[in-house]
Amino acid sequence: CFRITQSGRVRLESGGGSLRVTALRADFERATGGRMPRHCLTLDLKDDRTAIAEYRRYHEKIWPEIKQSLFDAGVADMEIYLLGTRMFMIMEVGEHFSFSAKAAKDDANARVQEWEALMAQFQQELPQSKPGQKWVVMEKVFDLASQ
Repeated sequence: CFRITQSGRVRLESGGGSLRVTALRADFERATGGRMPRHCLTLDLKDDRTAIAEYRRYHEKIWPEIKQSLFDAGVADMEIYLLGTRMFMIMEVGEHFSFSAKAAKDDANARVQEWEALMAQFQQELPQSKPGQKWVVMEKVFDLASQ
């Protein structure tokens, strides 16, 4: 994943280590058209303190195959936040990212299916979810940069 440092340099992180790429912020923004596309999603965990603690432990160090599958699908960065039982995910993705392409890759990956089955025991669908859907894409209602 790419991270822009305060000095305006781009840092590329991959695998267990990191590779520092010397590039100016302006070069990065020109090459990518500005900020990477971002998707925000939400989901609820079951209201069980022990289960939530276990869910958090699994996410302290996700399985390497899961991390690689995210990178392979075009996810450049991902953060998940928790308040009570409500989860909030921010995904920054490459310009060619597609939820349907990611879903197809995930369906074909046994290790991702194993992870998803494991996580499903902690998660519950939102009322707005479609059948079988866990994470729901949120609608952006404000953007300071566009003001």
